[in-house]
Amino acid sequence: MLTLYYAPHTCSLASHIALEDAGAVYELKRIDFSKTEQQEPDYLAINPKARVPAMVTPRGILTETPAMLAFIAQSFPNAHLAPLNDAFAFAEVQAFNSYLCSTLHVAHAHRMRGYRWADDPAAITAMQRKVPESVGASYDLIERHMLKGPWVMGDAYTIADPYLFTIAQWLEADGVDPKRVPRVVDHRSRMLERPAVKKAVAAELQG
Repeated sequence: MLTLYYAPHTCSLASHIALEDAGAVYELKRIDFSKTEQQEPDYLAINPKARVPAMVTPRGILTETPAMLAFIAQSFPNAHLAPLNDAFAFAEVQAFNSYLCSTLHVAHAHRMRGYRWADDPAAITAMQRKVPESVGASYDLIERHMLKGPWVMGDAYTIADPYLFTIAQWLEADGVDPKRVPRVVDHRSRMLERPAVKKAVAAELQG
């Protein structure tokens, strides 16, 4: 049994969708950020980073979305969520997901979590002002050079797709004009048509 700790409107949705794609048996545990449950001792014992997602597996606890997505793909090979038999192609998937994690998501976080990097209110405001530019530049790169389409890696759906979909939910709030990245927006729309995506999104909204 797998247990996914999640919070709505966070990147935990990517792993949630992948679990559905894989046909996995799993349990959901919601962490309520409004009650700062991520700071409670019980959750810190699971993930001392005080963030979501976290996944409890029979072998231990995993954190960080790229690692969790790779684990799901490798644990359920019959779901064909990654090119597991091609080391280079799998590395390409990992490279894409790592970019989302280390660059795009970090740029997004400057909009509401500038306190992670600065204490000066003026510096935090400057970070927030920069978000449309920095996030937009990341999406420009994805749109022009990284999104192979119709899915991220081309014709085959992979664990890169739920991750891009999840982060692309925040596109407009980050101040990026969706007309600027039509392929990313098209990808987001097609993802919403998938049963696994519909089920995961509905489950998280219902809590």
